[in-house]
Amino acid sequence: MAERVTATPAALEVLERLRARHGDLVVHLSGGCCDGSSPMCLRAADLPPGPHDVRLGVLGGVPVVIDGDQDRRWREPRFVLDVAAGEAGGFSLEALEGLHFTAGEPPPAPRP
Repeated sequence: MAERVTATPAALEVLERLRARHGDLVVHLSGGCCDGSSPMCLRAADLPPGPHDVRLGVLGGVPVVIDGDQDRRWREPRFVLDVAAGEAGGFSLEALEGLHFTAGEPPPAPRP
């Protein structure tokens, strides 16, 4: 299966720091919990992927998942994980560094 998520170098750097500090992680693209549809980065043991979650890919050794129903509603999108300054309104681990992850659409492929 092709990876449906990529990350900016800044997001990969934050994931690496968080893994070093907290161990195994998971990024879950929620469907509206806490901070809207923001990515939530948690310890893998705190939010293990459920039977209906869809794996979008792995970034820096961290699986990225989305609820299967949400994935279908959003028509199986592709995402670019990035990081921005300012704490998110949820429980995502990067908030401890005054940051929050974002997930946007990748830029369109250049036309030939």
